Amino acid sequence: MNAANSGAEPGEGSVVIAGGGQAGFQVAASLRQAGYPGRVTLVSEEARLPYQRPPLSKTYIKTDAAFESLVLKPDGFFEKNRIDLRLGERVEAIDRGDRSVTLSRGGRLAYDRLVLAVGASNRVLPIPGHDLEGVYQLRSAEDAEHLRAGLAGAQRVVIAGGGFIGLEVAAALRALEKTVTVVEAADRLMGRTVSREVSAFFLDEHRAMGSEIRLGTALSAILGDGRVGAVALSDGSELAADLVLIAAGVVPNDRLARTAGLAAENGVLVDGTMRTSDPAIFAIGDCAAFHSPFAEKIVRLESVQNAVDQAKLVAETIVAGEAAAGVAPYRAVPWFWSDQGPFKLQIVGLTAGADHVEIAPLGEAGKLVAYCFSGDRLLGIETVNRPGEHMLGRRILAEDLVLARGEVARHGFDLKSHVAALKRGA
Repeated sequence: MNAANSGAEPGEGSVVIAGGGQAGFQVAASLRQAGYPGRVTLVSEEARLPYQRPPLSKTYIKTDAAFESLVLKPDGFFEKNRIDLRLGERVEAIDRGDRSVTLSRGGRLAYDRLVLAVGASNRVLPIPGHDLEGVYQLRSAEDAEHLRAGLAGAQRVVIAGGGFIGLEVAAALRALEKTVTVVEAADRLMGRTVSREVSAFFLDEHRAMGSEIRLGTALSAILGDGRVGAVALSDGSELAADLVLIAAGVVPNDRLARTAGLAAENGVLVDGTMRTSDPAIFAIGDCAAFHSPFAEKIVRLESVQNAVDQAKLVAETIVAGEAAAGVAPYRAVPWFWSDQGPFKLQIVGLTAGADHVEIAPLGEAGKLVAYCFSGDRLLGIETVNRPGEHMLGRRILAEDLVLARGEVARHGFDLKSHVAALKRGA
């Protein structure tokens, strides 16, 4: 590659990162931390500094918190670390033969290595009225600020979707004393993510918080004359509404990769070091589909942990260069969390395929530990307001410690003592 085109000194190389979210930011930061000498360019479609997204559905929409409270690093960090931050631009196309990308404003960047950290987009419900005033989605800080402004004049809120985002927002709005109805098409809450037992726990708690939860029901139309006034449901009923939030999940942003001829299936397909079907191009975070040893299949994960860990691995692989064959493949233990009112849900492992769930008899209201198994194999642990068991669960999966179904079901079973005994016997 011509060094003049790449902006790097001869032999130093050039990395272009498409996407300025948590994953893209982490690649840039980790490259510099590991001593990468070449040019690092971070292209972010948003015109804002990279920031945290988890608070958007919780504290950010119910307080007057400033955007600066979300920022991952101040502007000076990028200058100090020689990260060329291109805000308000996106990578529009990839020329794999020339190893260059075209930007949305018409410029071009050459790369030795390209990292796709382009995330995911909200799923759009193709129903009448989805474009009325008073209908919102939540993915970016700008979305959250628009929603926060819209809530000022709204009392009756309908949330379409009973996943993490929908339920986090529901809890936040109940704290603001809004009238909240959650409409979920499936027969339970968070159906793709947690066990039925944990779904049932949160159904009871959200109803106790004052939210109306309608399961097995979908939005069929949003009604209003210019502005939302009601919603029509699939069961034929209608609900009055001043504001509607669509929280119906996301789809991976894999169009850029597909157009460039990269393999993709519900995300950009990558190997154990996050390389795509083109070895010069990596994909990480919400847009990447990879084989997980914890699910024994191809998965695509939407979590800060996954984004950060994959970003660090890619930075390590790039810095290793020709020695990259010695870099261990991705095997980070997946974990997730969701703050819903006073309840902190924490999940370690991928528990969706569980065929047996053992609930620990804690005897404490508002707390729960669910051990999720497939046959005799522990898939993961779901906890509510029990951080100790969550951390032990991470250790069990990371170290391949044995936790048998029969042991968990035993009267008086204590996870901490069990792990300690396993370590003593190791």
